[in-house]
Amino acid sequence: MTDWKTLEDAEDLAYFRAELVDMSPESFSFEEKRQILDDMIASSAAIENALREDFARLDEVTQTRLLDSLGTSGYRDRDWWCHMLMDGPKHRDKPTI
Repeated sequence: MTDWKTLEDAEDLAYFRAELVDMSPESFSFEEKRQILDDMIASSAAIENALREDFARLDEVTQTRLLDSLGTSGYRDRDWWCHMLMDGPKHRDKPTI
């Protein structure tokens, strides 16, 4: 079972730290900035990977309905969602979104 709370908390923290860097870049070393960027990428990729894993557990009918629903949500079209959730490896090092 996916621990969504932990994934979301990690992503929130990474992006919060990035906002701090944006407000006061001189307060962070290059290495700290690099680590924050790495944390942002890793936490976003972890969420997407978990989405793909959860999607893969659904039956074909439910997957189709979900893709149809996401495609009409207004965020992205159905093809984009299909590519993000189904095409390529389930585990990626970089986020799609």
